[in-house]
Amino acid sequence: MVQKQHHVIISLASNSNQEAHLEAARAQLTQLLTEVHFTSAIYTDPVGNGPCSMFNVQCPKYLNQLCQGTTGLGMNLLNEVLKEIEKRLGRTHNEDGIVTVDLDILEYDNERFHHRDWERNYVKDLINEL
Repeated sequence: MVQKQHHVIISLASNSNQEAHLEAARAQLTQLLTEVHFTSAIYTDPVGNGPCSMFNVQCPKYLNQLCQGTTGLGMNLLNEVLKEIEKRLGRTHNEDGIVTVDLDILEYDNERFHHRDWERNYVKDLINEL
């Protein structure tokens, strides 16, 4: 029986050792997905009132990238695997403003998630590369 393939778009972001962490995330996603394509990566300023603003310190810029591919995994299992990849690459959810790597499903079979992210300029710019 042929497994149904699902079309996905995933956002990648890091504000700590950005190039190395995104490279490691791309390697993991290349193993996880088929028909994988990555956009270029662009730096952006942090958005919102996170921990850095609470402590009045300068947060490092984020390096952002989009990934498109297909998977046989269901939405929930894919999300669990992405969170495991984040942990493997050093992600913790402490409150210091450092994001080793963040992997979010923006689209799964044409259904959009993380709706605020779709309004961000980097997503609007990078989506045209997919």
